Amino acid sequence: MISQLTGALVRAVLVIVLIATPSLMLPHVSSDTTQIVALVALFAAALTFFEYASTYPGLVEFRDAPPFNRLRFLSLFITVILLSTIVRGQTEPTTLTEFIAALGDKLGEVIDVPYSPVRLVVLMLPEDMATRHLIMVRTSAGIAYMISMMTLIFFVVTMRMIGWPSRIGTFNVWINLPTFDPTTGGDVVDRLQRDARFNIALGFLLPFLIPAAVKLASLAFSPVTLESPQTLIWTMTAWAFLPASLFMRGIAMGRIAGMIEAKRRQNNVASGADLLPA
Repeated sequence: MISQLTGALVRAVLVIVLIATPSLMLPHVSSDTTQIVALVALFAAALTFFEYASTYPGLVEFRDAPPFNRLRFLSLFITVILLSTIVRGQTEPTTLTEFIAALGDKLGEVIDVPYSPVRLVVLMLPEDMATRHLIMVRTSAGIAYMISMMTLIFFVVTMRMIGWPSRIGTFNVWINLPTFDPTTGGDVVDRLQRDARFNIALGFLLPFLIPAAVKLASLAFSPVTLESPQTLIWTMTAWAFLPASLFMRGIAMGRIAGMIEAKRRQNNVASGADLLPA
């Protein structure tokens, strides 16, 4: 019980650090922004603490199936830190900020091909935007998208190497998939496979759909410029992180479906062997 509470407290503190990182790294942050960030950080930390301190399921999926959520948090944290470093370098340049900006610019330039997600992010901005800001957005999008791709690759490799989730112990569907009810809606394997395909398809399409939706919304409302540093950081982070998270969820659910199906086959073979005459 003590170790569980300690782990929940550590996770809550890490969430506070994550949310507060842009405000701590960026210069000239207003007091109103600081207060809002502090309020959001405290709310997210409380939600995380109560989620991991409880023995019952809540909202967080794969809570007891590491390293799923650890990889997602690490990916999110690295993205926020790197984007905050790039934005900070616009007003307070250092060798580190210039190196990361140059790396992100090169990544954005390579990925910025016709019909690519990065090209769509740049095209969703107003046509009269300054070239300097367009390059900044492309750089941020390139770094965020590359981190999301590396996270997916690392998750798949880790899953294969450690045999996730079978080698972490008993996989409790009730705890790790709190929004999934295995008792309703037909066969659980079919439902898991259907949800897995849906999440993977949505994860693939979301980097293309988000810029298109923003561009359509700008026709009816004010155009999105991403000129605010915090808006740029969190928008690019969410644009890259959400599809990668859906991809990981789909891959994980497909893996669980395969594990359940393999267990059924073993039970059927064992049952058939028991029915054979001695």
